[in-house]
Amino acid sequence: MSAITPLYRSIQDLLQGRSFAIDEYQREYKWEKKNIEDLLNDLQAKFFAHYQSGHETNAVNDYGEYFLGSIIVSQRSGKNYLVDGQQRTTSLTLLLIYLYRAANEKKLGVAATMAPLIYSDDMGVAKFNLDIPERLDIIRALYEGKPFVPDDKDESIQTMHARYQEMEASGLVEELGDGLPHFIYWLMRKVGLIEIATNNDAYANVIFESMNDRGKPLGPMDMLKAYLLAPITDAAKRSEVNAAWRSQVLDLITVNQEHQHDRDGEFMRDWLRAQYAESIRERVANATEKDWELVGNMFHRWVRDNHARLGLGKADANAGFVKDSFRFFSKTWLLIQQVSATYTPGLEAIYYNARNGLTLQNTVLLAPLVEADDPQTVRRKLAVTATYLDIWMMRRKVNYIRTGYSAIYYAMHLLNRKIRRKSLEELVQLLRNELVNDDVTMQGSATQKWRKGLAGFGLNQHSKSYIYHLLARVTAFTELQSGRGDNFPSLMDRSTRNPYDIEHIFADDFGKYADMFSSEQEFEDVRDNVASLLLLPQDVNRSLQAKPFTDKRTIYAQQNFYAASLSEAIYEHQPKFRQFREKHQLPFEAYADFTRVEQGKRGTLLMALAEAIWSPARLEAAANA
Repeated sequence: MSAITPLYRSIQDLLQGRSFAIDEYQREYKWEKKNIEDLLNDLQAKFFAHYQSGHETNAVNDYGEYFLGSIIVSQRSGKNYLVDGQQRTTSLTLLLIYLYRAANEKKLGVAATMAPLIYSDDMGVAKFNLDIPERLDIIRALYEGKPFVPDDKDESIQTMHARYQEMEASGLVEELGDGLPHFIYWLMRKVGLIEIATNNDAYANVIFESMNDRGKPLGPMDMLKAYLLAPITDAAKRSEVNAAWRSQVLDLITVNQEHQHDRDGEFMRDWLRAQYAESIRERVANATEKDWELVGNMFHRWVRDNHARLGLGKADANAGFVKDSFRFFSKTWLLIQQVSATYTPGLEAIYYNARNGLTLQNTVLLAPLVEADDPQTVRRKLAVTATYLDIWMMRRKVNYIRTGYSAIYYAMHLLNRKIRRKSLEELVQLLRNELVNDDVTMQGSATQKWRKGLAGFGLNQHSKSYIYHLLARVTAFTELQSGRGDNFPSLMDRSTRNPYDIEHIFADDFGKYADMFSSEQEFEDVRDNVASLLLLPQDVNRSLQAKPFTDKRTIYAQQNFYAASLSEAIYEHQPKFRQFREKHQLPFEAYADFTRVEQGKRGTLLMALAEAIWSPARLEAAANA
């Protein structure tokens, strides 16, 4: 008889010295950015509930655990084949590589402990835990920190590359700070899953089908529905409310005619936090969970326990909650999802924030809404709130202030409470005051003098995506204001055959500029400063290579207006550009050469553009659009 063995395994137990393969018929690796964000956010939230600055790493032994679910493994011919769990195992491998490289760079001892979770020594040959031949090249490149171009590779490889880049851009390592080794030990030893192993493929597939098709336990949405419908004893009314619930849930979980698991639960957590959560766990180790966390864990229980606050418990109130409130907020949440993915006139700021990695935007945007708001008021409130978040986020990005989930969820909860169910006029005034009183601006911080704002914003492995976003915004704004239309979506589209890349105006050759700089490090800092960068199509960018500015400027003249402004032609032949420059009094200027002096002038121009793009006056403009 074939053996079926379920075992709880920590990540270290699961991966150390082991490798996993998949059969050819298995689907591609398909995790999306949202899946990675959710995983990182959940892990950080659980970790920071226990971690406290100053803890020794052995304190991790007393931290709480985190359960990742289950995987199904079929063992044959000396190999472990993943029947179910490829997505999770691949994502964990990418996360481990990202953390391993960060630990190795910081020379942390935990890096050596991590290595066997990623690869093992097989007779002197490195054998990666994901033993999938077509994916070994990208895993090896990521592990060794070597460049990898996924062009013309299969879907799984392109997806793995994209998800890894998003991990690097997440700011996780920066948010962890001195807690990085603690987090790694916790991830390896306190995060786990159930491995269900069998030596029979047929059994493995039966288990998979049983777990996914039959006997599925009731989820929080099912239990919430049961609670809400229970007091409605009139059969016809109960049927009506049930139909309304099912219709809204179907809309929530259906994307492009396919069902997506837990989108209804994601909405419910966003809605309840936005409109009803009053408290949040204190930011100290082992603090008690409050509304924010309880809604995130078991929202159906939280609703039941807080029914008086929500005005629930009786038939009419529960029916209205489903037919009116649920319907109104779910449709608005779906609108937010749509415009987060599709550049939409009037709601562009939502798209900006989604592309900039603001994970809590969905929650905050629902906070000021009221069921009685008409569609125009809803859109204006969304636009105003998203515009505020855009300005707030970019001020922090250019000052190297962390904006990941664990760094901002407390601030976003407080913001929710301030703007909750406000009128449009109140919302604009409140958010305008928030920006006026914000210590962090594009120019730096009055109280944290080491933060230099845009003047000190430079390219590195953690800031690259934010630099790119800023350059795309500046480029698109210049194009739009000069009569060419808004090309922000095309600038951000990395799936095209010839996407845009970041171009350094200074050539990568210190010897050419040695007389301008006191050291090579100073040269690198200035060369990587955002004022020394442009966006150009990939083929153009690569063709320029190490050419001097005097050769590049004629090529720049044929590109977007922000790049072309470095040469004379645009000032002579583009009257709408000249009008834009004069209207906003922007110090655009053509240069015969590009030295420290010109770079300083370019920095002044960039600051003027940033102050226009991220001006608090945009709040009023959004309210009146």
